[in-house]
Amino acid sequence: MPLHKGPQHDERPVSVNPFLGPANPVGDMTEAPPKHRLPDTPMAPSTAYQLVHDELMLDGNARLNLATFVTTWMEPEAGRLMAECRDKNMIDKDEYPRTAELERRCVAMLADLWHAPDPAAAVGCSTTGSSEACMLAGMALKRRWSGRAPARGARPNLVMGVNVQVCWDKFCTFWEVEPRQVPMEGERFHLDPRAAAELCDENTIGVVGVLGSTFDGSYEPIADLCAALDELQERTGLDVPVHVDGASGAMVAPFLDEDLVWDFRLPRVASVNTSGHKYGLVYPGVGWVLWRDADALPEELVFRVNYLGGDMPTFALNFSRPGAQVVAQYYTFLRLGRDGYRAVQQAARDVARGLAERIGALGDFRLLTRGDQLPVFAFTTADDVTAYDVFDVSRRMRESGWLVPAYTFPANRQDLSVLRVVCRNGFSEDLADVFAEDLTRLLPGLRRQPRPLTHDRNAATGFHH
Repeated sequence: MPLHKGPQHDERPVSVNPFLGPANPVGDMTEAPPKHRLPDTPMAPSTAYQLVHDELMLDGNARLNLATFVTTWMEPEAGRLMAECRDKNMIDKDEYPRTAELERRCVAMLADLWHAPDPAAAVGCSTTGSSEACMLAGMALKRRWSGRAPARGARPNLVMGVNVQVCWDKFCTFWEVEPRQVPMEGERFHLDPRAAAELCDENTIGVVGVLGSTFDGSYEPIADLCAALDELQERTGLDVPVHVDGASGAMVAPFLDEDLVWDFRLPRVASVNTSGHKYGLVYPGVGWVLWRDADALPEELVFRVNYLGGDMPTFALNFSRPGAQVVAQYYTFLRLGRDGYRAVQQAARDVARGLAERIGALGDFRLLTRGDQLPVFAFTTADDVTAYDVFDVSRRMRESGWLVPAYTFPANRQDLSVLRVVCRNGFSEDLADVFAEDLTRLLPGLRRQPRPLTHDRNAATGFHH
């Protein structure tokens, strides 16, 4: 049945059954829904649902999205708990004290997992994700620096690798901090500890180390970074703290790389953040930030609010948000335990390493990483491949439903363009087989091209957090 188009509506018809007769008390849906103004009258819940549902069918399949680090599958029981808690305001700890207690337990569990000297003394909170967590950690670093009475007019700076996530650039812009970035060099795709130490001075508020670079999945050498800063302090007296951005790796390394020292076992590490909605295995959005003790989080950043009848300390940037994700995080901690997390993360790493090996064996590609740190690997075309580039591969894989980001590395490796595959819980060996088969199937056509065809690189799947 053709749909009539109104003059102010989108020309594109919407696939929806018209609800006729008494089942639809607000009348027939004979037009595409308005896009730029509220409709004049209500519509039946089933009609509104179907309109939105049908439009969302045009989104990509989240399970085939190998660009995102974000969790795309949880057990039905977790979904039910989240539905039961979505109306609870996380900030209202007086009205929802048990939800607040679950948040406190999660912080204590993470403090223990990350080897805080006294887990009971560690302080932390949930956030909407790692970006907010990084902002809070950066604010604490800056406030501690300002408490050291810097010279009048001094400008604070933050040292980090050029591979950091964009939230750190935002932090430096929002809080007027000079970013000092260590560029990539050769086959080193993340921060160099000695180069980072050389950029520090009396106005350095801290150094950011990344446990799991989003560019290639590699861990930065946090222990070596702390050692370089220890040497700097011996020479100059400068005591520069470290924040570990463990958005992904802080929920992988404790289970798969237990001998790797990167966390609060290093006295110079003042704070750590992670994304509960990445390898913490919770739907978005939840993150966590912890400080080793109360001294690392200046008291003036903690606000005490008389809210709805209770005295409530808060140091998050956001205020109202649902408690569902925090509840889901606690559920996942209970559900999996250490052994369960170890099994899930090991399975993801096994899939990543196996798929990387198969791609490397094709001969058309060169692996930069192999999925043996984060379950993530990056690869580029081999030196003798001239008929196509990584952007062509990304475009062609998208035709089969796969979202594989293609992007160019930052300074000093802008010459290097890569593809990256993120293997998450739910991306099984079977799906990896299908991915490898689809990639293998399109190679003959790509090899016959006279030259790379994706001239507009903005049209290719871009870099994703």
